Amino acid sequence: MSLSNLLLGKHNPDVLTCIANLSNDEIFTPPEMAGAMLDLAAETWAQDHDGENLWSNPTARVLDPFVKTGVFLREATRRFNEGLAAVIPDPQERVNHILTQQIYGIAITELTALMARRSIYCSKYANSEHSICTAFDTPEGNIWFERTEHTWDDKTGIRESRVDPLSGEEIFVHTGRRCSYCGAGEDDYDRGDEKETHAYAFIHTSDIKQRINEIFGASMHFDLIVGNPPYQLSDGAGGGGTSATPIYQNFVEQAKALDPRYLTMIIPSRWFTGGKGLDEFRSSMLHDKRLRVITDYVNASDVFAGIGLKGGVCYFLWNRDDEGDCAVTTHFKDQEPSRSIRPLLEDGLDIFIRFNQGIGVLDKVRNQSTGNSFADLVSARKPFGLDSTYRAPFTTPRDGCVKIYQRGGHGYAPLEHIRAGNELVDAWKLFVGFAAPGTGNRDTYPHKVISTPFLGRPGSIFSETYLCIGPFDSENASLSALSYLKCRFTRFLIQLHKASQNTTRKVYTFVPQQTWDREWTDEELYAKYGLTDEEIAFIESIVRPIEDE
Repeated sequence: MSLSNLLLGKHNPDVLTCIANLSNDEIFTPPEMAGAMLDLAAETWAQDHDGENLWSNPTARVLDPFVKTGVFLREATRRFNEGLAAVIPDPQERVNHILTQQIYGIAITELTALMARRSIYCSKYANSEHSICTAFDTPEGNIWFERTEHTWDDKTGIRESRVDPLSGEEIFVHTGRRCSYCGAGEDDYDRGDEKETHAYAFIHTSDIKQRINEIFGASMHFDLIVGNPPYQLSDGAGGGGTSATPIYQNFVEQAKALDPRYLTMIIPSRWFTGGKGLDEFRSSMLHDKRLRVITDYVNASDVFAGIGLKGGVCYFLWNRDDEGDCAVTTHFKDQEPSRSIRPLLEDGLDIFIRFNQGIGVLDKVRNQSTGNSFADLVSARKPFGLDSTYRAPFTTPRDGCVKIYQRGGHGYAPLEHIRAGNELVDAWKLFVGFAAPGTGNRDTYPHKVISTPFLGRPGSIFSETYLCIGPFDSENASLSALSYLKCRFTRFLIQLHKASQNTTRKVYTFVPQQTWDREWTDEELYAKYGLTDEEIAFIESIVRPIEDE
């Protein structure tokens, strides 16, 4: 097969669409998505360079610093091969130039290094007789991988005293530490040589420019950094190893530190509202006016078929030398994509509103706001000081006990078990689950947004599984608030602030308080805030009636 056929030929099926993902955290990018991201970068390049074609520039360099299948670099190579045909007519000379001077990658594991070289060089060894590039003298070519170890931080672990089995002397060791670069848990990732460490070289350095120069053996600058980074690692903080910390933000920050002309990555959309390990990153991104494009997929399965990734995914384009508003495109179900050029932060807000249609609704609500947020009525976690593992000692009522709602049902607990929130015990209130119901890790719409709230009568409390809303002056007032919380309008405002399954007090920030003297309905709320038919239809495509179980 000729070089042109190898680089430009379309295969059905494309082998890179047939490879199973490594995990939900290391997801292979479909070729169509990789192509869309590269085309976006090329369009922006043309706008900034008087119509010049990025792929016709023989000095432009592209880096994927977290290569998996090599799809981004393969697609970039195809584009360069076509664009440089007039500049470097000889096919072999052109391919050698592109692959030795313009295409660079850092693999995340030894396996992905071999996969990527096979995708790009048509051989797992860049200098083999089967490689389409004849100019490499090393097997890795420009797709680098080298095992990297985590750096365990003694300050994050436990110092334990042990007896040396050989000498009998007391020695001290540290256990349960986390990596100072990525936060990985020692118990999960302190492995022998036979297993991957998942200590990604790109984020395990305090001087990324120097590290890149060491990797590629020269002073390097990249015009485009592109890719799909790993998303999270276990941090050893949860029971049974269930806790994970996001790491994709570290890759974004390191890429910016390399000072590329353009940066485009596909990452989870949860950063829009922050969360575990993401608040500082969210603030940095939303205040960066060089973030010029965000294309958001509310359902991650629209991009990564078969992958459960709650909160959706997005890809962005960061333009080092150009500031301004951001072009936001939202893909939701089978609706026409919504497009808007707008600031990343609306006046007075510190989170990104992912739905363009939600901006108008929120503006109408804020214009009538009295300053009293429903969030003021919502408790923090554990308002009564009881963990989610707490179990009441009694199953039937008895003197001196209060009814407690707990995971799996309810029971009765002595008053002395209550460690906080005594002022709420005998008040009228509402209970709502801390975690919203879901369908595994996938997003399905329309959904309830929150778990079904219910009335909390005087003399009742709950464990950490729930949040408390109140107190209210009477049963009628609490029932009025309950009807309000069940409205689709109310829960849509919660959804605008919500990025994960957990519904903390913060997600109620956009919800205004009402007068608790009636049964609230969506029709009344739609009319009160002057919503259009289109806005109502959109709300009802996001939020379903709470009676639907």
